Amino acid sequence: MSEDPHGAPFSTLYSTTVTVDGGEAGHGRATGRARSADGVLDISLRLPAELGGDGEGSNPEQLFAAGFAACFHAALSLVARRAGVSPAAISVAATVAIGRDPADGGYRLRADLLVTWPGVEAATAAPLLAQADSLCPYARMARQGAPATIRLAS
Repeated sequence: MSEDPHGAPFSTLYSTTVTVDGGEAGHGRATGRARSADGVLDISLRLPAELGGDGEGSNPEQLFAAGFAACFHAALSLVARRAGVSPAAISVAATVAIGRDPADGGYRLRADLLVTWPGVEAATAAPLLAQADSLCPYARMARQGAPATIRLAS
């Protein structure tokens, strides 16, 4: 058991490190290469064409959308199985948008999930979606924020 940066108890179940380096940063957006410590993830990062880039690689919003959709899909599948409802047909699409924060002009993200679940009535799905929302750590992070530290390596 360790503590998160805000002093609350935190029991780590899994941890990963991804390092981004190289590329251009003049436009304030990550380009270059993202590599996980275990070598499984190794991708090129590029500015999306919509923001003036060549669009020839993934971007942080796509990576966040993939993680959010995968996490919510897993949480919903778990609560569905517990409720005796088949999760086999569940599909989760995450849309992540970056834009300007009207409060300070900085950047801000918005994330929206669209769940497709053929053959399951809305009345059956609604409480399961709510349970998955409270279980999924990405959804909790989007709703509550997440503790984070930023420090310079020595």
